[in-house]
Amino acid sequence: MASPALISDTEQWKALQAHVGAIQKTHLRDLMADADRCKAMTAEYEGIFLDYSRQQATGETIEKLLKLAEVAKLKEKIEKMFKGEKINSTENRSVLHVALRAPRDAVINSDGVNVVPEVWSVKDKIKEFSDTFRSGSWVGATGKPLTNVVSVGIGGSFLGPLFVHTALQTDPEAAECAKGRQLRFLANVDPVDVARSIKDLDPETTLVVVVSKTFTTAETMLNARTLKEWIVSSLGPQAVAKHMIAVSTNLKLVKEFGIDPNNAFAFWDWVGGRYSVCSAVGVLPLSLQYGFPIVQKFLEGASSIDNHFNSSSFEKNIPVLLGLLSVWNVSFLGYPARAILPYSQALEKLAPHIQQLSMESNGKGVSIDGIPLPFETGEIDFGEPGTNGQHSFYQLIHQGRVIPCDFIGVVKSQQPVYLKGETVSNHDELMSNFFAQPDALAYGKTPEQLHSEKVPENLIPHKTFKGNRPSLSLLLPTLSAYEVGQLLSIYEHRVAVQGFIWGINSFDQWGVELGKSLASQVRKQLHESRMEGKPVDGFNHSTSSLLARYLAVKPPTPYDTTVLPKV
Repeated sequence: MASPALISDTEQWKALQAHVGAIQKTHLRDLMADADRCKAMTAEYEGIFLDYSRQQATGETIEKLLKLAEVAKLKEKIEKMFKGEKINSTENRSVLHVALRAPRDAVINSDGVNVVPEVWSVKDKIKEFSDTFRSGSWVGATGKPLTNVVSVGIGGSFLGPLFVHTALQTDPEAAECAKGRQLRFLANVDPVDVARSIKDLDPETTLVVVVSKTFTTAETMLNARTLKEWIVSSLGPQAVAKHMIAVSTNLKLVKEFGIDPNNAFAFWDWVGGRYSVCSAVGVLPLSLQYGFPIVQKFLEGASSIDNHFNSSSFEKNIPVLLGLLSVWNVSFLGYPARAILPYSQALEKLAPHIQQLSMESNGKGVSIDGIPLPFETGEIDFGEPGTNGQHSFYQLIHQGRVIPCDFIGVVKSQQPVYLKGETVSNHDELMSNFFAQPDALAYGKTPEQLHSEKVPENLIPHKTFKGNRPSLSLLLPTLSAYEVGQLLSIYEHRVAVQGFIWGINSFDQWGVELGKSLASQVRKQLHESRMEGKPVDGFNHSTSSLLARYLAVKPPTPYDTTVLPKV
């Protein structure tokens, strides 16, 4: 018998739909009273502990989700990804970010060729270059060693590396390796971002890394040209070869730009941008800042979760469980958003990275075969570190909309502080909230409890918490480079699981193209209006009016004069 065209046509999907009513009759206060259920709803791998007992789910729910995974051929799809089959069918590409962190002796094929030796060739080149750079042997145009790096990229070429960099800044081992160095990222084409990225930097001691696979990305290349001008205006045209390097596969354009092709580091079309932090996109700038050995630990952490994901039974497979629960929350319980709440300031850039990873991957309205979907996919991801978020948007989560939450905690702080006379250490204070908030969301507070506390009658409706708000807790032993890699890999595979279940392509991103195309038409109009005085033409009334207002205010300097931003 032929397989149904959509996962929603299966009996397993319909069984979950029928199961929703039973779950909606329960409350997490009652579910949490079942100690056996709570004990069963955990998974552990290499000291990472997942507790999902505060999800609106029972053992029966999990059984039904596992049956859905079976009919969706989840295991087969995971195996196809690891084998390098072209599961990104709309672009006819393999999806092999797992190869970027695989051991040197691994065999992972794409088009019948083992890509691992090529990956390691690039990593060996990065190690050699970063060792030379960090030793002071690589000097700039004036003979000074370079201690500052500005990495220019956008999207996945920025968010992933920035997340890892921010997480490592306060790790004692990584911080020691980074002493005396600065790593900054430039992504936004807004000149304000340029000004911030070069504030207080000296071109004499700065290296610029231009990250663009094709070397044609509009925003990245304009920013690259701006920083090139910053270098040239101070040090002369010959300085570009010493102060700029590239992560790209287009060596022709790299050379035409003025960068020595020998100083270009490759990555491959089977690496999606938002999955590229483990390629030269992230490994190069991070190695320049922290040294390759630290970055290799990060890669090994990611690889450890790859192995767990590919080999562990689904019942105890952390990324699989997370992915299935997200499908349950989105497509069956109807919760469109998810809050990512790391109780570690070092993870402050996790949520922005996962926003792109998840929303660009799974923000799709058709199946991988192009069939419109009759159900919702993807989540609206947002988040802030605790306890900052508690004083920001937790009000809505507690008493407004129901938003499933990911609580991420760390047992051992990167920077422990214990003040004499305080009841607990600073980290214990932080983690007190990590443990308390999920219970507050799950249990809530009833009017009866408030009455017993002698709360004034008029305040009882305002102080009532309905509870029954789902969350899960992920507890990491520490937050070294290794665990940062593990966390990245967990979320990457979670996103893939959701896409595999929904039957969508999580590895293309056609939705970003339309706005780019329209922007090129506006760019042409702005040029013609500025340089030739041509009136605005060819746009709808609203856009024409906005453009006219914008063009009515002349730039503060001649349009054809280069003036670098200053702060």
